[in-house]
Amino acid sequence: MKIEDVIQQQGRRLMAIPGVTGVGQGESGGRQVIIIMVKELTPELKAKLPKQLDGFAVRVDVIGEVNAF
Repeated sequence: MKIEDVIQQQGRRLMAIPGVTGVGQGESGGRQVIIIMVKELTPELKAKLPKQLDGFAVRVDVIGEVNAF
């Protein structure tokens, strides 16, 4: 399965987790990773986030508050 398909299938579920502000893809160590963006990484939120999805590693990025203009 391609990473884009995994994000499309899992994105809504991940976005429904309180504190998650975005889901995307990136690279780490030459490998594709799924990025979960969060406002603040609390121990409770960290416990709810997967470490991998369908064989792709997950990276959590703390991006702070997201505001649309």
